[in-house]
Amino acid sequence: MQKERPLSPHLQVYRPQMTSMLSILHRGSGVFLALGAPLLVYWLMKLAAGPTEYIALQECFSHWFVQLCLLGWTFAMFYHLCNGIRHLFWDIGKGFDLENLHKSGYAVLISSTILTVITVVTALSGGA
Repeated sequence: MQKERPLSPHLQVYRPQMTSMLSILHRGSGVFLALGAPLLVYWLMKLAAGPTEYIALQECFSHWFVQLCLLGWTFAMFYHLCNGIRHLFWDIGKGFDLENLHKSGYAVLISSTILTVITVVTALSGGA
């Protein structure tokens, strides 16, 4: 009779931890930013093409789905920025204890959200 070997650990065995979820979100936000970069270039090309081209593009950007994507892209940008700053502290050996990992993780999430809200409110108020 063959001896049963234990199964290798996998995602169904482990409970998601904050640090692992933030790491996955950091990688995902980087991919999302990379995918959104051509849209930014396209927007700049239309801006340079003149007012009629830009107005046509702005009509497209007023669609709710595009607005939702822009909101996600804005959050991804601020999250990636804030978490990148967190990684810079790790590069110099700071903040590796469990308490600071959780505090800095929450700080990244909160600051990303606040910066996104500030940007959206500023954009909706006319950028003044």
